[in-house]
Amino acid sequence: MTPTITRRPDIKKLVRPNVLKLKAYEAKEIPCKVKLDANESPYGYGYLKGIKTNRYPDPQANRLKSVFAKFAGVSPSNILTGNGSDELIYYLITTFGGPVLYPTPTFSMYGIIAKALGEKTIEVPLDKEFDLDLKKILSVIKKEKPKLVFLSSPNNPTGNCFSAERILKIIKASKGLVVVDEAYQPFSSERGMAPLLMDYENLLIMRTLSKVGLAALRVGFLIGDEKILNEVNKVRLPFNLNSVSQALAEKALKDRKKARAIIRAIVRERDRLYRGLSKIKGVRPYPSEANFILFKVKDADKAYSALLNKGVLIRNMKGVIDSCLRVTVGAPKENEMFLKALGEII
Repeated sequence: MTPTITRRPDIKKLVRPNVLKLKAYEAKEIPCKVKLDANESPYGYGYLKGIKTNRYPDPQANRLKSVFAKFAGVSPSNILTGNGSDELIYYLITTFGGPVLYPTPTFSMYGIIAKALGEKTIEVPLDKEFDLDLKKILSVIKKEKPKLVFLSSPNNPTGNCFSAERILKIIKASKGLVVVDEAYQPFSSERGMAPLLMDYENLLIMRTLSKVGLAALRVGFLIGDEKILNEVNKVRLPFNLNSVSQALAEKALKDRKKARAIIRAIVRERDRLYRGLSKIKGVRPYPSEANFILFKVKDADKAYSALLNKGVLIRNMKGVIDSCLRVTVGAPKENEMFLKALGEII
């Protein structure tokens, strides 16, 4: 199906007035032989080869953006880097304000950050299949006119991908921005929403390296129209991505073979873990397109505590999805220990 190009939103009307008046902090990198302009130490530490620890990092992360642009199939001007996705969510809500709409259950930081910034939040429960309740969401969009809609697909903590058709209808209906958080997309059989970026100006996509073995670096990417990113860049803190993270992320992105091997190993173990959970009587695992599995048991609190007593820590979803637990896909030995412990206590 060929997408119809949607109407172009007026970005200036979406941006909060105080942000609209701002000018982005500009840390200019001027070529010189002697650099004495930024109150930096002339002496650094030689722990990390090729990284000048005494100098501030590249404020725009230009080399990293160029590498990721090739990976994502977009221009570097369509990318903004963040100290993890959390920082990018914070910047988006700071720039555009609310109301902020998101389904529940989902990644908690959408609501936490919006509330911390004093913005109105609108939560729409998922349907019985953990998919988007399209009728309710479209009704809310028409009534409340949210500035931002956050959709995590694959979704955390349910593990499933939302219907691409429903996401598309939400994008078309929204006069604000729709942010599709694809943190877990590398593990999914679905292609993701990146191919639609050129057709829908109000679509933004978030990606992160945290789930593919680089959580310690805290590197996130926001992909979208350059006009939108220019406004978000006004509230971005200078030097928000450190030199070590930039260098290691750049190196990792170039090593496609290693990345593919990690992803394949996790998907293979996820499928094995799902089969193992399915064999335990009293356990109902839900299919997952992410690097974790949500599963239901009769007494989640008791199971959680019993597993912890055996030295196995997973996530109790009490208050989010009652009677459910969430287990991250580990290495083969870790998964075996988890399955053995769960089998003994259920």
